[in-house]
Amino acid sequence: MKPFAYVRATGLAEAIAAHGARAGSRYLGGGTNLVDLMKLGVEAPDTLVDLAGLPLGSVEETADGGLRIGSGVRGSDVALHPLVRTRYPALSQALLAGASAQLRNVATTGGNLLQRTRCPYFQDVAKPCNKREPGTGCGARDGVHRDHAVLGHSPQCIATHPSDMAVALVALDAAVELQGPDGARTVPAAAFHRLPGDHPERDTVIEPGEIVTAVTLPPDRAGLPSRYRKARDRASYAFALVSVAAVLDISGGRVRHVALAFGGLAHRPWRATTAEERLLGAAPTASAVREAVEAELDRAEPLRDNAFKVPLARNLACDVLNTLSGSPLSRGSRS
Repeated sequence: MKPFAYVRATGLAEAIAAHGARAGSRYLGGGTNLVDLMKLGVEAPDTLVDLAGLPLGSVEETADGGLRIGSGVRGSDVALHPLVRTRYPALSQALLAGASAQLRNVATTGGNLLQRTRCPYFQDVAKPCNKREPGTGCGARDGVHRDHAVLGHSPQCIATHPSDMAVALVALDAAVELQGPDGARTVPAAAFHRLPGDHPERDTVIEPGEIVTAVTLPPDRAGLPSRYRKARDRASYAFALVSVAAVLDISGGRVRHVALAFGGLAHRPWRATTAEERLLGAAPTASAVREAVEAELDRAEPLRDNAFKVPLARNLACDVLNTLSGSPLSRGSRS
């Protein structure tokens, strides 16, 4: 392993200064992803800035009735927090589906957002990967890509984002708080992760030296019916082939608010705005739900081996939305 400097910061200013916005610096949270990548040779930082000593480990109710989750809060503590479970159940469900208890006890909220793709071409330094080394090519495009993207991919990269938590945060209209050399800013969770385009090496909009300090959940989503479901190859903990997070509020037999996000389909959590526009103000019948979801997935561009993801995503989304609406599934919605 390449030698590196280690700094255990006690405050935000100290951490940001130690990082120095340098390409060789990395912030360390729980380390469940970064340390693995260092072992594989994918990451070789010259400086690790440990954030464990920073005051980022609390879950607090905001003055307006929302929730602020510090970036250092462990996954288990978020998943089991009573305010998360009662007000934002999709977030709790996503975390519980995302990893074993051992990992949830270590992994942090900030680290969860910043985890890298599990594409095997990215993780193997002997294989070409534009995300790991721009300009070397995408080995997955003509190689093994059953688990890869069907939405928003580019010739440069077809990797998917692995976070379950991030999908739920997008559906819940959460925001990500950042602190860096140029001060503090807040980014909507839906805009935090990037599509690959010509720069797949950039997973997020985070700038050099910035720290994720918290995630905030809005008060107007608190208590609304929400759900997270995940399809995977095995019943034990595995990354999603497809996942769905949805929020649905119905009044007078019409959809007053709807949010739908997919995981496992794109380089970032995919907010299904086309489907939402179709459903808003409509009666949430099984046929209306199916038509809206299919309109969203018409944008899919599956590859040679992953076309199965499109009907899987349709069926999973229809099931989640119909469950939230209380409508029985039509026989055709599973065809």
